[in-house]
Amino acid sequence: MKYALVHEWLTPKATGGSELVVKEILHHVDADLYALIDFESNNPESYLYQRQIGKTFLQHFPFARNGIQKYLPFLPLAIEQLDLRQYDVILSSSHAVAKGVLTTADQLHICYCHSPMRYAWDLTFDYLRSSQMGNGVAGWVTRYLLHRLRQWDVLSANRVDYFIANSHYTARRIWRCYRREAKVIYPPVNVAEFPFSPHKEDFYLTVCRLVSYKQVSLIVKAFNQLQRPLIIIGTGSEMKQIRQLANSNIQILGWQPDDVVKKYMTKAKAFVYAACEDFGIALVEAQACGTPVIAYGVGGATETVRDVRSYKDTGTGIFFKMQTQAALVEAVEKFEMYQDALDPEYMRSHAAEFSPQNFAKRYLDFLDQCHQQKPNLAG
Repeated sequence: MKYALVHEWLTPKATGGSELVVKEILHHVDADLYALIDFESNNPESYLYQRQIGKTFLQHFPFARNGIQKYLPFLPLAIEQLDLRQYDVILSSSHAVAKGVLTTADQLHICYCHSPMRYAWDLTFDYLRSSQMGNGVAGWVTRYLLHRLRQWDVLSANRVDYFIANSHYTARRIWRCYRREAKVIYPPVNVAEFPFSPHKEDFYLTVCRLVSYKQVSLIVKAFNQLQRPLIIIGTGSEMKQIRQLANSNIQILGWQPDDVVKKYMTKAKAFVYAACEDFGIALVEAQACGTPVIAYGVGGATETVRDVRSYKDTGTGIFFKMQTQAALVEAVEKFEMYQDALDPEYMRSHAAEFSPQNFAKRYLDFLDQCHQQKPNLAG
């Protein structure tokens, strides 16, 4: 049988959890790869270097390499231009429009859904607030386009035979948006690549993109009040604002290569995270280093972190229940009361549950199940 794997975009800046899923699938499934745009096959440092990758007309749009999201209204049209009729099985890795490829009745389409399209659903109002197109007449046009995008998103969900979600939280969102059930298979985390150490230094750490929904400004305000040392690694549209907010106890390092990130993650007293994530790979990476996590206790974090107040012998961190400065300050103070009860060795073994090997087994087993339920494809 012939397989096609469809992802949204492949660029040097796209290095998150969804790209790890694509990489791991390609390790185990002989599939042709397609995307809206591709700037990785000509990148000598990429595992996709010199690979033949199918693309859409968006490849030739100005500045597409630096953020195709600016062409949001064109994404559904573009993904529908991929002609995949020669394939028996379509595998999509979708957080926006990849699941919307056109398929035939004889094809099997299995979608690994990282999230229903955030721009159209959960982050609609953040998108409008941060966009120059969110106000005035342009704002009403944008709202209408997002309305039509939601309609297309629900319609295109009917083109998927089986959904896989990256967490139970995402599975509930898939049900809410599409009224479709999803099999939960956690994404792969390269646990073995993160150095482990039980010995920590006296600083806290956060690593993420500096954009509004990551709530880094909230972390900065809390640590200004706490006057504890905090290191921030990452870059993004809120960099200037965060630099202006931060007191002298906070270091902002900007973007850093992987080896530097791992060094700080291994030495940090705790990893702090204030965003609501569908899964949250960075939280697992921190635990792989034996570093406990202080996280907003909503979304995927509740499936990867064990609050020491509920798991006294197997705790890996502590949650705060509201995205407020006061709640985070209280969580850090509670963490310092409980930190001696946290076992770095257990954190490492807990993180290993999300290894690439476990992902591959669960993913391939589910593919087999889907094939068995569509026996006509075996011929």
